[in-house]
Amino acid sequence: MPRRKKDSEKESTSGLNENVHIENAGTVKSEVITQTLKTNYMPYAMSVILSRAIPEIDGLKPSHRKLLYTMYNMGLLKGQTIKSANIVGRTMQLNPHGDASIYETMVRLSRGNESLLYPYIESKGNFGKAYSKNMMYAASRYTEAKLAPICNELFSDIDKDTVDFVPNYDNTMQEPRLLPVTFPTVLCNVTTGIAVGMASSIASFNIREICETTIALMKNKAHVISDTLVAPDFVGGGYVIYDRDELEKIYETGKGSVKVRAKYSYDKSYNCIDITEIPPTTTSEAIIDKIVELAKGNKVKEISDIRDETDLKGLKITIDLKRGTDPDKLMQRLYKLTPLEDSFSCNFNVLIDGRPGVRGVRELLNEWVKFRLNCITRRLNFSLNKKRKQLHLLKGLSKILLDIDRAIKIVRETDNESDVVPNLMIGFGIDETQAEYVAEIKLRHLNREYILKRIQDIENLENDIAELEEILSSDKRKKKIIISELQDVIKKYDTGRKSEILYEIPQEEEEAEYEAADYPVTVFISKEGYVKKIKTANLRMSGEQKVKEGDVIERNVECSNRDELLVFTSSHQVYKAKLDDFPDTKASVLGDYLPSKLMMEDGETPVYTAVLKEYKGYMIFVFENGKLAKVDISAYETKTNRKKLINAFSDKAPLAAAIYLEEDKDIVLCSQSGRHLLINTAVVLPKSTKNTQGVQAMTLKKKSDKVISVHLYREGEFEKEWRFRPKNIPAAGAMLGAADVGEQLSFE
Repeated sequence: MPRRKKDSEKESTSGLNENVHIENAGTVKSEVITQTLKTNYMPYAMSVILSRAIPEIDGLKPSHRKLLYTMYNMGLLKGQTIKSANIVGRTMQLNPHGDASIYETMVRLSRGNESLLYPYIESKGNFGKAYSKNMMYAASRYTEAKLAPICNELFSDIDKDTVDFVPNYDNTMQEPRLLPVTFPTVLCNVTTGIAVGMASSIASFNIREICETTIALMKNKAHVISDTLVAPDFVGGGYVIYDRDELEKIYETGKGSVKVRAKYSYDKSYNCIDITEIPPTTTSEAIIDKIVELAKGNKVKEISDIRDETDLKGLKITIDLKRGTDPDKLMQRLYKLTPLEDSFSCNFNVLIDGRPGVRGVRELLNEWVKFRLNCITRRLNFSLNKKRKQLHLLKGLSKILLDIDRAIKIVRETDNESDVVPNLMIGFGIDETQAEYVAEIKLRHLNREYILKRIQDIENLENDIAELEEILSSDKRKKKIIISELQDVIKKYDTGRKSEILYEIPQEEEEAEYEAADYPVTVFISKEGYVKKIKTANLRMSGEQKVKEGDVIERNVECSNRDELLVFTSSHQVYKAKLDDFPDTKASVLGDYLPSKLMMEDGETPVYTAVLKEYKGYMIFVFENGKLAKVDISAYETKTNRKKLINAFSDKAPLAAAIYLEEDKDIVLCSQSGRHLLINTAVVLPKSTKNTQGVQAMTLKKKSDKVISVHLYREGEFEKEWRFRPKNIPAAGAMLGAADVGEQLSFE
């Protein structure tokens, strides 16, 4: 029968011991924010930068290096594949961040995933596809892997002191600080990473072009990179649109963008387009979703169906066409409207000697050559020291071999085993290392043949040492070794370019601009800058318009779905948008927030929104100082589809109000002092200059007075209209009488 716990035992397990004291518990410590950032935030930031997100000169991040080195130690350069779960488990000895992250790293480095132009891992099983979010990889217990043959170039002579080794996280193992890669891996595979305050995005290049460029730079520092390095090469293929100026910018600065187009073919028998290669920055799902969205919005009417036919043979997106559709013209439109043409943004941020920095191709290749020269030097020194030790032993042996009988006599006549080595040292004038080596020689080797071979080895070693010393003293000889290795890499691993280069873009025929569907809508514009579009037919069934707390509907305009919006902002800019770009909504939603929808600048807010059917009429701007500007609306019309125009109205004085008029009308200006001025806009001549200051319309008698509002005049608003309508402007206006309505009407 189990015994019952004592009360003391129960108390001991229920909480902290009475003697336990937590320092500063429950107190608020005041600290300078800069000190907090320095002690708490900076170590984290540096850890992410140095140990996680940014690749180093060997082209690898720490997670990649730990995984590959573990597989190398497991002997996976040769033989059969083994379970991925076993590899993941072993890697956790170097990388304690969990099996999920390690396996995800393995997946990306594998051939089956198709993420890398030159994959480091041979895979067996379902490793997913980089170009599809839906094609997920199988669990590690179901897949197998081993190192790809190209990894021989990653671990070449790693056991010859070519790189530094450091302890792992718990000091139980040693791991390489970098890998002694024999070619510039940093530029041969796509590498992306987001650190703290910085990021890295490195494009991949063809291995032949990179190696030949490196060789050319070693021979001539002024070599023109673009002569040998044509353009990036991506695992997914496609067409790289050649732009020499942009590419040279990338080569020199490490920043820029490369446009990549999808590759397609037209199947006439089935009247469909097959897309087989896509840009590396997108997925098949993203492309399909965008095309479906365009088709639903009637922006692309030539498509009857689209489906993903990807199988074991590779990627394939099929687009069924309607009868009479020109496939080439359709693809030109899809390139513009979908991710079928996308840009790869380059940001060649690489860690070198523990310091991150954005570097161009030229600088990166020069840094890699320096790194490789150091590896070669360390390898040569390792071989030199090894041969020197061997020579030292053989020279000691040669002294013994000249008088073997004497050596045998010394050994035979020595009473204690521990005295053998010292007696040999005294008898032949050799050091302890040499004596130890001699003492361990087997009796069977004390023959004439053995003696002659050893003497010959001394001569060969002396020649080898002299050769190594000569190479070590000459950077030119070392560079010849690097060049030879690069040439071997080209022979072994060059498989040609996967991305074709498009030097000339096919001349596109001008197509009719997409026409939005024409149906009546009502646009609701709130004071805070929310806009919602509701079909007029559905408006009868709508309830009260929902607005944000504290907001009100300022105006509602009946118009067509084809109309445009001109949104004037507090930064004296105007944003142009089509109503068709706004979704049809209901009264129960807030609508689109214009600053977000139109991607306005920080702190920029809408001050007036005009709804246009066509560019006819005027914009009236009334300023607080009483000036009125009348700008022809055609001044805001552009031939190109520009989304934003600067200097949309004058910034010389604060804006009191703005209004769009299709024709001249009576308006009322109201001052802070209570005066009202009634004028017809026809008295002011229109200007084509958008930021015109206009003319003085209202005279302000006090310096502190200002115009505060403007509204359209409503018939009968003033009992004695003539009091408020002057013969000429500027005029001061008049005060409201008892019978005057004086309402502040909203603009319709």
